Amino acid sequence: ILHRATGVALAFGAFGVAWWLHAVASGGESYECFAAFAGSLPGKAVFFAASAALSYHLFNGIRHLAWDSGRGYDIPSVYKSGYTVAALAILSTAAIWFFALAGGAA
Repeated sequence: ILHRATGVALAFGAFGVAWWLHAVASGGESYECFAAFAGSLPGKAVFFAASAALSYHLFNGIRHLAWDSGRGYDIPSVYKSGYTVAALAILSTAAIWFFALAGGAA
């Protein structure tokens, strides 16, 4: 269920990417509006949620590819791969935000 929910969240996140591209193409005033939102606390929360959804969806998609090959269907493997996906999603989201904030992007 969470894999599908993150997929839906990423579909809505595509509107944010479209907004960013439109703002870049439209010029300074439009981009300033986008940048003001992106730098605000609600904007950072949206970007954090999008990066977490992307990380989880990516790693769980790899898990599903393994399942498509016929591996990992036994219950211990399902739990192990589920915990692995959750841990990797948390670590990669933390790394994304660590490097984004350390690089002066905030």
